[in-house]
Amino acid sequence: MNTPEQVSDKERAKYEWRSFLFITIFLFPILAVAIVGGYGFFIWAMQVFFWGPPGHG
Repeated sequence: MNTPEQVSDKERAKYEWRSFLFITIFLFPILAVAIVGGYGFFIWAMQVFFWGPPGHG
């Protein structure tokens, strides 16, 4: 296994590009869907159990 001192600049650039592509293509979209979905579920659950539907009251 390479230590940080043994990694060449070319290898480091390759790892940085792979990390960037993974973050932008997979991680951020998955997090966005999870956050928006979680917020929607929270609002739905609050309306079902506590607040009632919008405009109700």
